[in-house]
Amino acid sequence: MQRTAPRLTRILACAAVPVMLVVAGCSSDSGDGGSGSTGSKDKAASSASAAPSPSQTTKTVEPAKFAKLPEACKAIAAATTSSLVPKAKTKNGTPAVSSDLGSRSGCSWNGLDDKGVKGSQYRWLDVSFYRYESDAALGSGQERAQENLAKELAKVEETPGATKVRTTTATGIGDEAKSVAYQLRKTNEDFVYGSIVARTGNVLVLLSYNGAGYAGATTPSDPTIMNGAVKAAKEAVAAVAAANK
Repeated sequence: MQRTAPRLTRILACAAVPVMLVVAGCSSDSGDGGSGSTGSKDKAASSASAAPSPSQTTKTVEPAKFAKLPEACKAIAAATTSSLVPKAKTKNGTPAVSSDLGSRSGCSWNGLDDKGVKGSQYRWLDVSFYRYESDAALGSGQERAQENLAKELAKVEETPGATKVRTTTATGIGDEAKSVAYQLRKTNEDFVYGSIVARTGNVLVLLSYNGAGYAGATTPSDPTIMNGAVKAAKEAVAAVAAANK
Protein backbone atom coordinates (compact mmCIF):
# COMPACT_ATOMS: atom_id res chain seq x y z
CA MET A 1 0.00 0.00 0.00
CA GLN A 2 2.87 2.40 0.72
CA ARG A 3 4.22 1.88 -2.83
CA THR A 4 0.75 2.37 -4.37
CA ALA A 5 0.13 5.87 -2.97
CA PRO A 6 2.86 7.67 -4.94
CA ARG A 7 1.74 5.88 -8.08
CA LEU A 8 -1.91 6.98 -7.52
CA THR A 9 -0.70 10.54 -6.98
CA ARG A 10 1.14 10.49 -10.32
CA ILE A 11 -1.93 9.13 -12.16
CA LEU A 12 -4.17 11.88 -10.70
CA ALA A 13 -1.60 14.51 -11.64
CA CYS A 14 -1.47 13.28 -15.20
CA ALA A 15 -5.26 13.26 -15.45
CA ALA A 16 -5.31 16.96 -14.60
CA VAL A 17 -3.15 18.07 -17.58
CA PRO A 18 -4.16 18.33 -21.30
CA VAL A 19 -4.36 15.13 -23.31
CA MET A 20 -1.36 16.01 -25.54
CA LEU A 21 0.81 16.46 -22.41
CA VAL A 22 -0.41 13.18 -20.94
CA VAL A 23 0.70 11.35 -24.04
CA ALA A 24 4.06 13.05 -23.96
CA GLY A 25 4.92 12.78 -20.29
CA CYS A 26 2.76 10.22 -18.54
CA SER A 27 2.29 7.27 -20.81
CA SER A 28 5.39 5.48 -19.51
CA ASP A 29 4.12 5.04 -15.96
CA SER A 30 3.99 1.29 -16.42
CA GLY A 31 7.75 1.26 -16.24
CA ASP A 32 8.39 0.20 -19.88
CA GLY A 33 9.08 3.70 -21.22
CA GLY A 34 12.10 2.33 -23.08
CA SER A 35 9.94 0.18 -25.33
CA GLY A 36 7.70 3.16 -26.19
CA SER A 37 10.74 5.18 -27.28
CA THR A 38 11.98 2.34 -29.42
CA GLY A 39 8.58 2.07 -31.12
CA SER A 40 8.70 5.74 -32.10
CA LYS A 41 12.12 5.27 -33.63
CA ASP A 42 10.91 2.23 -35.53
CA LYS A 43 7.97 4.18 -36.93
CA ALA A 44 10.21 7.08 -37.96
CA ALA A 45 12.61 4.69 -39.67
CA SER A 46 9.71 3.00 -41.47
CA SER A 47 8.34 6.35 -42.68
CA ALA A 48 11.76 7.44 -43.87
CA SER A 49 12.27 4.23 -45.85
CA ALA A 50 8.80 4.54 -47.41
CA ALA A 51 9.29 8.15 -48.52
CA PRO A 52 10.38 8.44 -52.19
CA SER A 53 13.80 9.86 -52.88
CA PRO A 54 14.12 13.20 -54.75
CA SER A 55 15.18 11.29 -57.86
CA GLN A 56 11.89 9.39 -57.76
CA THR A 57 9.67 12.47 -57.51
CA THR A 58 11.48 15.03 -59.67
CA LYS A 59 11.25 14.65 -63.44
CA THR A 60 13.84 16.47 -65.48
CA VAL A 61 12.51 17.99 -68.70
CA GLU A 62 14.28 19.69 -71.58
CA PRO A 63 14.27 23.50 -71.23
CA ALA A 64 11.99 25.42 -73.60
CA LYS A 65 13.92 26.61 -76.65
CA PHE A 66 12.25 30.00 -77.08
CA ALA A 67 11.35 32.45 -74.32
CA LYS A 68 9.64 35.08 -76.50
CA LEU A 69 7.17 35.47 -79.33
CA PRO A 70 7.60 37.94 -82.19
CA GLU A 71 5.26 40.88 -82.61
CA ALA A 72 2.59 39.12 -84.69
CA CYS A 73 1.72 42.00 -87.02
CA LYS A 74 5.40 42.45 -87.89
CA ALA A 75 6.26 38.75 -88.17
CA ILE A 76 5.43 38.74 -91.90
CA ALA A 77 7.14 41.31 -94.09
CA ALA A 78 5.03 44.27 -95.21
CA ALA A 79 5.93 43.52 -98.83
CA THR A 80 4.53 40.00 -98.42
CA THR A 81 1.27 41.05 -96.77
CA SER A 82 0.77 43.76 -99.43
CA SER A 83 1.28 41.18 -102.16
CA LEU A 84 -1.03 38.59 -100.64
CA VAL A 85 -3.71 41.07 -99.56
CA PRO A 86 -3.40 44.00 -102.04
CA LYS A 87 -6.24 46.10 -100.62
CA ALA A 88 -6.08 45.29 -96.93
CA LYS A 89 -8.46 47.34 -94.79
CA THR A 90 -5.68 47.76 -92.24
CA LYS A 91 -2.31 47.79 -93.97
CA ASN A 92 -0.36 47.03 -90.80
CA GLY A 93 -2.70 44.23 -89.77
CA THR A 94 -5.24 43.82 -86.98
CA PRO A 95 -3.76 42.26 -83.83
CA ALA A 96 -5.69 39.45 -82.16
CA VAL A 97 -6.91 39.95 -78.60
CA SER A 98 -4.66 38.21 -76.09
CA SER A 99 -4.38 38.31 -72.31
CA ASP A 100 -0.80 36.99 -72.45
CA LEU A 101 1.25 38.13 -75.44
CA GLY A 102 4.21 36.11 -74.18
CA SER A 103 2.30 32.86 -74.72
CA ARG A 104 -0.11 33.59 -77.58
CA SER A 105 -0.56 36.29 -80.19
CA GLY A 106 -1.92 36.77 -83.68
CA CYS A 107 -2.63 39.18 -86.50
CA SER A 108 -4.84 39.28 -89.61
CA TRP A 109 -5.22 41.16 -92.87
CA ASN A 110 -8.24 41.16 -95.20
CA GLY A 111 -9.50 43.23 -98.08
CA LEU A 112 -11.40 43.36 -101.37
CA ASP A 113 -9.54 44.38 -104.53
CA ASP A 114 -12.18 45.91 -106.82
CA LYS A 115 -11.32 45.40 -110.48
CA GLY A 116 -14.40 47.11 -111.90
CA VAL A 117 -16.14 45.20 -114.68
CA LYS A 118 -13.71 42.33 -114.15
CA GLY A 119 -15.13 41.72 -110.70
CA SER A 120 -13.29 41.75 -107.38
CA GLN A 121 -10.75 39.60 -105.60
CA TYR A 122 -11.10 38.99 -101.87
CA ARG A 123 -8.15 37.86 -99.74
CA TRP A 124 -7.70 36.99 -96.07
CA LEU A 125 -4.43 36.21 -94.27
CA ASP A 126 -3.99 35.46 -90.59
CA VAL A 127 -1.21 34.11 -88.40
CA SER A 128 -1.20 32.90 -84.79
CA PHE A 129 1.63 32.01 -82.42
CA TYR A 130 1.45 29.74 -79.37
CA ARG A 131 4.43 29.26 -77.04
CA TYR A 132 4.65 26.38 -74.54
CA GLU A 133 6.78 26.32 -71.38
CA SER A 134 8.51 23.18 -70.13
CA ASP A 135 6.70 21.63 -67.18
CA ALA A 136 7.74 18.60 -65.11
CA ALA A 137 4.13 17.37 -65.03
CA LEU A 138 3.23 18.16 -68.66
CA GLY A 139 6.52 17.61 -70.47
CA SER A 140 8.98 19.83 -72.29
CA GLY A 141 7.82 22.85 -74.27
CA GLN A 142 8.86 21.07 -77.47
CA GLU A 143 6.80 17.97 -76.60
CA ARG A 144 3.76 20.07 -75.72
CA ALA A 145 4.04 21.96 -79.02
CA GLN A 146 4.20 18.64 -80.88
CA GLU A 147 1.08 17.39 -79.15
CA ASN A 148 -0.83 20.55 -79.96
CA LEU A 149 0.34 20.52 -83.57
CA ALA A 150 -1.54 17.25 -84.03
CA LYS A 151 -4.65 18.71 -82.38
CA GLU A 152 -4.60 21.91 -84.45
CA LEU A 153 -4.02 19.95 -87.64
CA ALA A 154 -7.09 17.82 -86.91
CA LYS A 155 -9.18 20.96 -86.37
CA VAL A 156 -8.19 22.33 -89.79
CA GLU A 157 -8.84 19.01 -91.53
CA GLU A 158 -12.28 18.84 -89.90
CA THR A 159 -13.38 22.35 -90.93
CA PRO A 160 -17.19 22.20 -91.29
CA GLY A 161 -18.23 22.29 -94.94
CA ALA A 162 -14.71 21.88 -96.31
CA THR A 163 -14.32 19.91 -99.54
CA LYS A 164 -11.35 18.52 -101.46
CA VAL A 165 -9.26 18.44 -98.28
CA ARG A 166 -5.64 17.49 -98.94
CA THR A 167 -2.94 17.28 -96.26
CA THR A 168 0.75 17.05 -97.11
CA THR A 169 4.07 17.47 -95.34
CA ALA A 170 5.44 20.97 -95.79
CA THR A 171 9.21 20.96 -96.05
CA GLY A 172 11.50 23.82 -95.11
CA ILE A 173 9.15 25.30 -92.51
CA GLY A 174 10.44 25.03 -88.94
CA ASP A 175 11.12 21.67 -87.28
CA GLU A 176 7.97 20.13 -88.72
CA ALA A 177 4.95 21.37 -90.65
CA LYS A 178 1.82 20.24 -92.45
CA SER A 179 -0.08 22.03 -95.19
CA VAL A 180 -3.81 21.62 -95.68
CA ALA A 181 -5.55 22.71 -98.88
CA TYR A 182 -9.33 22.76 -99.16
CA GLN A 183 -12.30 24.60 -100.61
CA LEU A 184 -15.29 26.10 -98.85
CA ARG A 185 -18.51 27.54 -100.21
CA LYS A 186 -19.70 30.67 -98.39
CA THR A 187 -21.44 33.97 -99.26
CA ASN A 188 -22.41 32.18 -102.49
CA GLU A 189 -18.78 32.09 -103.58
CA ASP A 190 -16.13 29.38 -103.75
CA PHE A 191 -13.25 30.10 -101.37
CA VAL A 192 -9.87 28.43 -101.75
CA TYR A 193 -7.84 27.85 -98.56
CA GLY A 194 -4.20 27.17 -97.81
CA SER A 195 -3.38 26.46 -94.15
CA ILE A 196 -0.01 25.75 -92.56
CA VAL A 197 0.43 24.19 -89.11
CA ALA A 198 4.11 24.40 -88.16
CA ARG A 199 6.32 23.93 -85.11
CA THR A 200 9.63 25.57 -84.37
CA GLY A 201 11.03 24.45 -81.02
CA ASN A 202 8.38 25.08 -78.38
CA VAL A 203 6.35 27.46 -80.57
CA LEU A 204 3.40 26.56 -82.74
CA VAL A 205 2.69 28.72 -85.81
CA LEU A 206 -0.76 28.55 -87.42
CA LEU A 207 -1.24 30.37 -90.71
CA SER A 208 -4.24 30.54 -93.01
CA TYR A 209 -4.56 32.25 -96.38
CA ASN A 210 -7.72 32.19 -98.46
CA GLY A 211 -9.41 33.99 -101.30
CA ALA A 212 -12.38 34.14 -103.65
CA GLY A 213 -13.46 35.91 -106.82
CA TYR A 214 -16.57 38.13 -106.62
CA ALA A 215 -18.92 39.50 -109.26
CA GLY A 216 -17.71 37.20 -111.99
CA ALA A 217 -14.00 37.34 -111.11
CA THR A 218 -12.00 34.13 -111.47
CA THR A 219 -11.61 31.97 -108.39
CA PRO A 220 -7.94 31.92 -107.33
CA SER A 221 -6.13 28.67 -108.08
CA ASP A 222 -5.06 26.20 -105.39
CA PRO A 223 -1.33 26.68 -106.14
CA THR A 224 -1.65 30.47 -105.95
CA ILE A 225 -3.20 30.32 -102.50
CA MET A 226 -0.95 27.58 -101.13
CA ASN A 227 2.24 29.20 -102.42
CA GLY A 228 1.22 32.41 -100.69
CA ALA A 229 0.53 30.54 -97.45
CA VAL A 230 3.90 28.78 -97.54
CA LYS A 231 5.81 32.02 -98.17
CA ALA A 232 4.09 33.79 -95.26
CA ALA A 233 4.53 30.78 -92.94
CA LYS A 234 8.29 30.64 -93.59
CA GLU A 235 8.60 34.30 -92.65
CA ALA A 236 6.50 33.82 -89.50
CA VAL A 237 8.65 30.88 -88.36
CA ALA A 238 11.86 32.83 -89.04
CA ALA A 239 10.47 35.71 -86.95
CA VAL A 240 10.33 33.45 -83.88
CA ALA A 241 14.06 32.78 -84.01
CA ALA A 242 14.79 36.45 -84.71
CA ALA A 243 12.77 37.53 -81.65
CA ASN A 244 14.92 35.33 -79.40
CA LYS A 245 18.38 36.46 -80.53
